[in-house]
Amino acid sequence: MLVKIYVSYKKGVLDPQGKAVHESLKSLGYTEFEDVRVGKYFEIKISDQITDKNVIERKIKEISEKVLSNPIMEVYKYEIIENS
Repeated sequence: MLVKIYVSYKKGVLDPQGKAVHESLKSLGYTEFEDVRVGKYFEIKISDQITDKNVIERKIKEISEKVLSNPIMEVYKYEIIENS
């Protein structure tokens, strides 16, 4: 299985990198974009040894909260894609 994890700042948290990208876009003439938010994206391949989706979800939540994001400032979401 493959898990895709998306991490981004919570609404209302200052995103300096997103602000810098937004200002760059404006300076290049792309004035129609109101805001830019920058986040992180992870792909994690799960070993075939783990087949229980509940176990996978529990582990993904753990690593997302402990390692991949800062729960005070960031939110995350994930999707599990089964091998075809």
